[in-house]
Amino acid sequence: MDVAVLEIGGSHVTAALVAPGAWEVTEVDRAKLASQEPPAEVVEQLAEAARKLPLANGLAVALPGPFDFATGVAWYRGQGKFDQLYGFNLGEALSEALGIERLQFMNDAEAFAVGEWTAGEVRGVERCVGVTIGTGIGTAFLAGGRVVREGGTVPPGGELYKTSYAGMPLEDSISARAILRRYAETTGAEAPGVKEIADQARAGDTAAHEVLRACFTDLAAALHPWLERFDVTHTVLGGSISGAFDLVSDVLDFPASATEDTEHSALVGAAAHYLRSV
Repeated sequence: MDVAVLEIGGSHVTAALVAPGAWEVTEVDRAKLASQEPPAEVVEQLAEAARKLPLANGLAVALPGPFDFATGVAWYRGQGKFDQLYGFNLGEALSEALGIERLQFMNDAEAFAVGEWTAGEVRGVERCVGVTIGTGIGTAFLAGGRVVREGGTVPPGGELYKTSYAGMPLEDSISARAILRRYAETTGAEAPGVKEIADQARAGDTAAHEVLRACFTDLAAALHPWLERFDVTHTVLGGSISGAFDLVSDVLDFPASATEDTEHSALVGAAAHYLRSV
């Protein structure tokens, strides 16, 4: 059966249908999302997007944490997104708004990794890792396509962002804000965004190139011990910053590649996970 999926970010919501087997994605709608509005308004925005989909078989939802994916309760605080949903049961509210019983949530980084294992860069790889880099960093460790969150071979909850590097939270070293901060410290100038830093690096700006390389060197150093513990054979990068992969690939001292589909991998992964759970 085709799976109805919502992929939710801090500023957008995408509604799509995913066809299993070929894993073709039909993007029905991508809309802006005012995520800092009160709960009722956020729920209505999400419901409006979901109503564009056939919901007879339920709905799969990929979204970022902190979120209790089993109960549907949001725990966002100081995230710059969904802050008014702290302690709010989004699952119950959205199910009621849509009149559906089956609603399944999945961490967006895990959905990305499962999507890449299902139909992307790490298709069928026995032990792999997906890393998404944007406003923060997300990770998912997969064994046979299943997410591993516990045990000494993965970070707490399987989430690398919960670890520290050089005595600081890892996201102080590798994230959009970390790259922008390091660029400002290095050049004395503010960059409009990471994409612009990457464009400058491709145009021959040595300082911009070195800033990117330094941040990804930190990522490699922080990630490498976990790759060894989990016996990872390939790592796939996603998220907005994965577009700079061509500039930094040589500082990653392990087999890695960037996704070819930043838009659809999480949709595919959420659908694949949903079908496994039917």
